[in-house]
Amino acid sequence: MSNTDSYQAWLQYRPIGTKKEEYKKWLTAIEVNEESQILESAAAELKKGIHSMLGVTLVPDNSAEGHIILGTYEQMDLKQYGISPEVFRDVTDEGYVLKSVFEKEERAVLLIGKTDRGALYAAFHLLRLLQKEVPIDSLEVVESPRNQFRMINQWDNMDGSIERGYAGQSIFYVDNDFNEDLTRVKDYARLLASVGINAISINNVNVWDVETKLVTKAFLPKVKAVSAIFAAYGIRSFLSINFASPMELGGLGTADPLSPEVEKWWKDKVAEIYEYIPDFGGFIVKADSEGRPGPFTYDRGHVEGANVLAKALKPFEGKVIWRCFVYNHLQDWRDRSTDRARAAYDHFKPLDGKFLENVILQIKNGPMDFQVREPVSPLLGAMKQTNQMLEFQIAQEYTGQQIDVCYLIPQWKEVLDFDTYTKGEGSTIKSIVDGTLHGYQYSGIAAVSNIGDDGNWTGHTLAQANLYGYGRLIWNPERTTEEITKDWIHLTFGYDPDVVDAVEYILLHSWKVYEKYTAPLGIGWMVNPNHHYGPNVDGYEYSKWGTYHFADRDGIGVDRTVETGTGYSSQYEEPNAKVYDSLELCPDELLLFFHHVPYSHRLKSGETVIQHIYTTHFEGVEEVETFIAKWNGIEGKVDNAVFENVKQRLKKQRDNAIEWRDQVNTYFYRKSGIPDQQNRTIHP
Repeated sequence: MSNTDSYQAWLQYRPIGTKKEEYKKWLTAIEVNEESQILESAAAELKKGIHSMLGVTLVPDNSAEGHIILGTYEQMDLKQYGISPEVFRDVTDEGYVLKSVFEKEERAVLLIGKTDRGALYAAFHLLRLLQKEVPIDSLEVVESPRNQFRMINQWDNMDGSIERGYAGQSIFYVDNDFNEDLTRVKDYARLLASVGINAISINNVNVWDVETKLVTKAFLPKVKAVSAIFAAYGIRSFLSINFASPMELGGLGTADPLSPEVEKWWKDKVAEIYEYIPDFGGFIVKADSEGRPGPFTYDRGHVEGANVLAKALKPFEGKVIWRCFVYNHLQDWRDRSTDRARAAYDHFKPLDGKFLENVILQIKNGPMDFQVREPVSPLLGAMKQTNQMLEFQIAQEYTGQQIDVCYLIPQWKEVLDFDTYTKGEGSTIKSIVDGTLHGYQYSGIAAVSNIGDDGNWTGHTLAQANLYGYGRLIWNPERTTEEITKDWIHLTFGYDPDVVDAVEYILLHSWKVYEKYTAPLGIGWMVNPNHHYGPNVDGYEYSKWGTYHFADRDGIGVDRTVETGTGYSSQYEEPNAKVYDSLELCPDELLLFFHHVPYSHRLKSGETVIQHIYTTHFEGVEEVETFIAKWNGIEGKVDNAVFENVKQRLKKQRDNAIEWRDQVNTYFYRKSGIPDQQNRTIHP
């Protein structure tokens, strides 16, 4: 894996070994049964991958002994190949059949989609099988994606910076304009399509002056060009918009969503956008949060704000994705009756059933802000008559910023498997966001991207696993963490057992290790304000008013119980509400999120809270040392540039872990006055 290879990420297409001759019997030609940009992309990818792996140049010949047949089911004689049309009644529009047939000396690999998008996904499925050297002589695969929207949110600014970006500058923008060279955008579209992503927003949810103008004629031709690249890979483009656009662009005196002139402005603007981009997906909106404009200015609410946009988009089948990250960022944390965790539920739960049908509420996985450990947001599934979308953050804002390795698939699996009990036992998050539990018309999962213009896309080579894993997990949430992890390692690094074992160990342990040396028992935060990297135990983003952990000389934690605290625990359905509200029942990993306890409080492990803090922070550093040893053990087995990239990141991670350990342990030793039982050095 060379430096160039790291750019190819998991689309390495390395030369095939033992199965090369077997594959060549099947893969000499390609037949595409209809015209479509997406099918052209699929055919081009097949030609590229097969030439790289087998040295075979696919020719457009349907009479060759072994050939690929690529297309959609309506344009194909299914009975000829023993496929019942009934099969396609049970798959979604993006589903597909992948089948090999061998009759009368004719070998064919069928890549048949319900639509051309399905055929594209089938092509990438075949290429994965070839990369993994799986036998293809008896393929019989029927697949559909579990989630309707599988989305990436770019937080790119038009000056070229990326908010919470840790892998260089934007691949889309430079100097308040679009990049002239869109080669990387096309390669990014290939990477996203290969793991099943079907939607993308191409600018930051915080929309500033220049970005506001993306919906104007000055930039729409360039938005169209970028959208066309993604459309060729089955990915629909969205824009984040400024709620105050009628004033800032239209010269109106108001952005009041109930104003007729505002409603007309949005109607005309949307029609203009669709003239340029007929398959435009719609808008993402961050309103009335962290200083962004919204309907609150006009004594209106989220319903009025979202619905005025939804009305404008509806004739074009466009969607409004309205973010629920809404809270008072200037609240005084000395007042314990004010609880940021309550905000999303308190704002939106009373509004259930009032949004138009093409509005989707986008809800972060936890009630706070992408912490290394926090409970699942109680708003997910709580609104049974309102479309919802779950939001993850692939970018490691609070989990090491792609300097520290932190593989997030295990965390996301826990979220998706969480049972909300909103309609009784079995009401899992994955059944909510796939739309089946409440019958949502539109739903899915979005995530904040982690890519930039660094040569390896993600800064830390191992951070590519989070992007790959996100796509594969949301396509099918039943896939295990171990399956996804091994697939990424094999596709990216190959099959050397020493390399596979070392990388797998690091990835699968990394989330818990990061948690150990940072924020204990669900307390969260304690990071440096603004840039969010490294420890600041009393750090608070917006003011000098207080901390998130409420530590004093006697104890630590936030009381979110009903009787004595903020009452946040009551936002959950039973039995979750009872479990979180109870000191005895609350799981240790979330104890300090829900309860303020003495340092001497004993966890279910028998260890005291203060001892747990000391021990885990020492263990975290030791386990990073283990990562370093395992990585150093495969020197010479991976490309030197990649080896050095990961080696240097792990070195920085060790320095970071030591800083966390020393600051956190010292802080709580001074607060509590209780020494470490194992007499390890804690700097007073």
